[in-house]
Amino acid sequence: MGAVRKSESGEDIRTELPEDLGEVSDFFRAIGKQIKLLRERAGLTQKELGELVGYGERLISSVERGVRTPQPELLVALDKLLNAGGLLAIAADDVKSARNKARLRHPAWFQGYVSLEEIAIEHHDYTTLLIPGLLQTEAYARAIYEMRQPTLSEEVIETRVAARMARQEILTRWPRATFSWVIDESVLMRPLGGRAVLREQLQRLLDVGNIRGMSIQIMPLDRTEHAGLGGAFILITPKGQSQHGYIEAQTSSRLINDPDEVRTMNTRYGTLRAQACSPQDSLALIEKRLGEL
Repeated sequence: MGAVRKSESGEDIRTELPEDLGEVSDFFRAIGKQIKLLRERAGLTQKELGELVGYGERLISSVERGVRTPQPELLVALDKLLNAGGLLAIAADDVKSARNKARLRHPAWFQGYVSLEEIAIEHHDYTTLLIPGLLQTEAYARAIYEMRQPTLSEEVIETRVAARMARQEILTRWPRATFSWVIDESVLMRPLGGRAVLREQLQRLLDVGNIRGMSIQIMPLDRTEHAGLGGAFILITPKGQSQHGYIEAQTSSRLINDPDEVRTMNTRYGTLRAQACSPQDSLALIEKRLGEL
């Protein structure tokens, strides 16, 4: 159950999570345990199972631990592959319902953006301090939440990590949206969580950067001109809607739909991409940094 505190005006403010979200997390963990049991009964490793259904070993591991929300289509495929007799397939509808509840695992100020992200056909992200959320490894995300001030409870940390990992499902959907990221080089130098965490995180960037339709560019520290000194921002185009801008700072955020503001952000992002290293050179820069760790 979430803790409640009083605001200065005397209103109740919930500081953690609604009670039913614990049930959602328990449900995803139960599904994960069933998948693990069936996989081991079939004599398959996580890597082997992932290859059979077109998913990575890391994702299968996360699903089995309840950290990632299983896609309904994955449950159907696993049901057939592991001879589950409908045990997993029948849970697909329940997973869809639980995923709707799971959106609340995000902070309230972030939920409006997430609802657009889930239906995005284009996503462009410029970041200056951290690896973008859609690219973070589980260990990196956990390290970020563990160093938050004021300190978060272990329950909230685990719930937020699971929510962040669940967001990354949009990278695996088909047809895939168009994704691009421009990341400040300083982010590659900052060993948040430790060197081992950063090594894994940089490998994750290389893996994603080599996927067709996904572009990662690094903004070098030695550039004499830089269009992004005003801070990080995202441009997102939900299906059937016009493009939006999104910015956040501390625990505040703003969705921008004014055409003139969005147009200005678009121009700025285009300039950033021109100033940054090319995608190919960026991957080489990430590999170089990885070799230094």
